[in-house]
Amino acid sequence: MSAFHGKNVTIWGRKESSLDSAKERVSRWAQAVKEDLGATEKQLNDAQDHLTYTTDLSQALKDADLVIEALPENVEIKKDFYEKFAKLADPKTIVATNTSTLLPSQFADYTGRPDKFLAYHFANEIWKNNTAEIMSQSKTSKELPKMFEKYSREIGMVPLLVNKEQPGYILNSLLVPFLTAGVQLWVKGISPQTIDKTWMIATGSPMGPFAFIDMIGLRTVYEINKMTKDSTSQKAAELLKKMIDKGEIGVESGKGFYTYPHPDFKKAEFLK
Repeated sequence: MSAFHGKNVTIWGRKESSLDSAKERVSRWAQAVKEDLGATEKQLNDAQDHLTYTTDLSQALKDADLVIEALPENVEIKKDFYEKFAKLADPKTIVATNTSTLLPSQFADYTGRPDKFLAYHFANEIWKNNTAEIMSQSKTSKELPKMFEKYSREIGMVPLLVNKEQPGYILNSLLVPFLTAGVQLWVKGISPQTIDKTWMIATGSPMGPFAFIDMIGLRTVYEINKMTKDSTSQKAAELLKKMIDKGEIGVESGKGFYTYPHPDFKKAEFLK
C-alpha cells in the first residue's frame, strides 16, 4: 500500500527465489486491489514504478527513511537481520518489526537504535482490512508512535495504538487462540473442512480457522506452533511441516487446506 500511495519502496529478499515469490505476491495483490477497490491500470502501473527489488541488503538500506522487517516468526532469523541492519543502515533510519506474535523489546538492542524502533503490524489483505497496529517498547521515542500514525493514514491505513507491549497486539491476541483451537481439534482427528463448516454455519462467518490459516500462510502458523512446547502444538507443527514440504503453503502456492483460486469453502454446497 505504500507504493500504491506514492512512496518509493525497496523489497529485500535473502535470495532470488524470495524475490520471485514477492513479485508473484505483489502481482496477485494488484489484481485484488483492482477487484476490491476498483483501482485503475494507471494506478497499478504507477505503484509498480515505485517498487524496486534486490537481494543486496546494503542497497536496500541506502538512504532509507523507514525499514519494515517482515521475516519469518523466528527469533534467530530476526536477530541476525537486525545485527546486519545495525552495521549498514544510516543513523537516521527508523525501523519497525511486523512480527505477528513476538515482542519488539526482544530485538530493540540488536537494531543499534532502540529509540527508533517499534512494532508495526498489518492484517492480511490490508487494502480492505486496513488496520495498522502500532506498539512501542520501553526504549521507543515518545514521538515515534505519532509519526507512525501519520504515515499509516498517508498509506490508507487506520492506525491503532497498542499502549501496553504484549505478544500478538490486539488482532492476534484474538485470532491466534481461535486458530490454535482449530489446529488442536485437527490434531485430535477432526477434519479441517468439518471444523470450518461448523464454525461458518454456527456463527455466520465467511471463513473458518483453516481458511484463515491458508490466507495467513502455513509457514507462519508452523513457526508459532513450533515455538510452543506442549505436545499438541508440536504434533501440529509436524503435520504442518509435512504440508509445507510438499509446497502446500496456502493461498500463495494455490494449495493449503483448500485449493485456490476456487476453494471449497466458498462454494454453496460446502455449507450443506
